Amino acid sequence: MALAACSSSETDGPVNVVVIESPDKASSPMPEKTRADVLLRGATAQGLVTLDAAGEVVAGLAEAWIVTDEGRSYIFRLRSDSWPDGEPITANRVADLQRDAIDRVAGTALGLDLEKIDEVRAMTSRIVEIRLAGPMPEFLRLLAQPELGLINGEGGAGPMMLSTAQEGVDNSIGAGQGDGGANTESGEEDATEANEPFAQLYPRAPEERGLVSASVDTSPVRPIALRSAPITRALTQFRNGSVALVLGGTLNSFPLAETGPLSRGTVQVDPALGLYGLAFQHEDGLLSSPARREALSMALNRGALIEPFALGGWEGTNWIVPQRLFSPLQYPPTRWSALTFEQRVSVARERIRAWEVENGEEALVHVALPEGPGSDLLFRELARAWSAIGVASRRAGPGEIADLALIDTVARYSSPRWFLNQLNCALDRGLCSPQADELVRQSLRAATVEEKLALLADAHADLVAREAFIPLGAPVRWSLVRGAVSGYQANPWAQHPLFALSQLTT
Repeated sequence: MALAACSSSETDGPVNVVVIESPDKASSPMPEKTRADVLLRGATAQGLVTLDAAGEVVAGLAEAWIVTDEGRSYIFRLRSDSWPDGEPITANRVADLQRDAIDRVAGTALGLDLEKIDEVRAMTSRIVEIRLAGPMPEFLRLLAQPELGLINGEGGAGPMMLSTAQEGVDNSIGAGQGDGGANTESGEEDATEANEPFAQLYPRAPEERGLVSASVDTSPVRPIALRSAPITRALTQFRNGSVALVLGGTLNSFPLAETGPLSRGTVQVDPALGLYGLAFQHEDGLLSSPARREALSMALNRGALIEPFALGGWEGTNWIVPQRLFSPLQYPPTRWSALTFEQRVSVARERIRAWEVENGEEALVHVALPEGPGSDLLFRELARAWSAIGVASRRAGPGEIADLALIDTVARYSSPRWFLNQLNCALDRGLCSPQADELVRQSLRAATVEEKLALLADAHADLVAREAFIPLGAPVRWSLVRGAVSGYQANPWAQHPLFALSQLTT
């Protein structure tokens, strides 16, 4: 099939997908440096379990599993299948690869999430056991993350395979990004060149995925032509019909996702769960006191921050961990509930004024935000709010020292531990709390759910008292989806596997 030139509306051609990439993603500490890397690994290599279009856990290399020992033991039965080179999939090899996958993400937030794992071992030729330090109800969701797809030698046993038949196309993961950081006004100057996909993927036959013929879904499937591009180029390609799906939109690019010019498609916003806010980078000068760091948070009306985006359904928060993730509830729905917003501003203003009088300096903060229209809007609202308490604001340029920096990441599972791990001292994202980290570590071996949640609640309280972070609300993730694309479902994890997108609308 000629993948590069097909219209996205043709049902016998590929599903043309473009992933929005930007320079900041290229410096990710994860082994997969970009969103496209993660999508490719998830399509061509899967773990014991994987995620479907709705972000739900489904069978991967394992065809079945049970949970025993009060949630501490997960026992998986492998499907009857082979690796791409024909070698049988065995428990010994899968256990080795699973341990390797855990090691490769050490030192990242995902590595911290996986610290619950005590042991991975083969029990028989087709049975693998993973033992945990303590119960973790959402462990399977964590294990299903695409970054943990297992690769044996040169390939994985995922539902799709990379094509090597078309000459002149580099199928290596991360290739073809070009000037992924370019953000020109129109994004059109290199659109023709960018129409060449850097990855071509074909669904593997059901029998090649270890599926029994009686259970095979015979729905027609299409190949995927995947490329990455900066936001303006991605929008141009969607408008001119050369791509059917744009993935990876964030709040920073949301102002460009207007429905009017894009009437041929649909803007889909994921109901994402995660962390979106500003991390303090130091505790010097104005920021040396938790009370003054708190003043910057108190002065923000979260609803007003998001209002210029005209984004319905978004809810702000002034807690690091969403209150609803603790059961029973550990704290009230909002901080400073005894104060009106006007009173909060007054208290914050007094704290800032006292520091200026004592030090004879102007209160000033430098904020690091990615380049883009959404960041421009956000900074404008932050500066307006902080000026009301006597704090001037400046954007920190590339390479400049910042007082605050944005964290924008989607949760992998709905536990307080995920949120607390994002601010772990080992990640060096800004101010942190060794005491909170220790409480989180203790929670890994808690004997009961109640004990675990109590430890996590104490860790959250410690981070809040430290005033290490200004939470703003949930992260925003959006896509552009044409009607010809089936298998796309908005979900809280903003996960959109390529294999699900290969399903043909009938």
